[in-house]
Amino acid sequence: DKVTETGADFRAVSPRGAVPVLVLDSGDVLTEGVAIMQHVMDSAAPGKLPAPGTLARARLAEALNYVSTEVHKTYSPFFYGLEGEAKAKQSTMLDARLQVVEDRLATRDWLAGDSYTPADAYFFTVTNWSKGLGHDLSKFPRVTALREKVAARPAVQKAMQAEGLI
Repeated sequence: DKVTETGADFRAVSPRGAVPVLVLDSGDVLTEGVAIMQHVMDSAAPGKLPAPGTLARARLAEALNYVSTEVHKTYSPFFYGLEGEAKAKQSTMLDARLQVVEDRLATRDWLAGDSYTPADAYFFTVTNWSKGLGHDLSKFPRVTALREKVAARPAVQKAMQAEGLI
């Protein structure tokens, strides 16, 4: 219905009527999940992300964009009632995207390298949809192990409890 929790018209905040959108204290509006995640981490926890201009920062951007443009977008059609052959084809495409992550995790502990980043949190969030969609992640043991590490983080536990997910 494009109404915010306060009853305001959401299109006044986001003319596209799309999420995510973050209204900053300055009144500026920031859209696109990858930009929002990087801004929040850089603002709330300066120095926690890899420094700009480093390969590590590029790896973070690479991981965030892969989750956004490949994994997240491949889940999206499932929410529009796919059935039969269309659902099977979409599942095959999703499995191919997840296999890329599975393979990358053979040489690194986290999506972007050796430490937890917003890319891991984002990946955890979107792959959480598999359960509700009946999509089996068990064929991806490294993905499953990553999800377990993320799920065990106290902040993730707190967020999932607040959202009623556990």
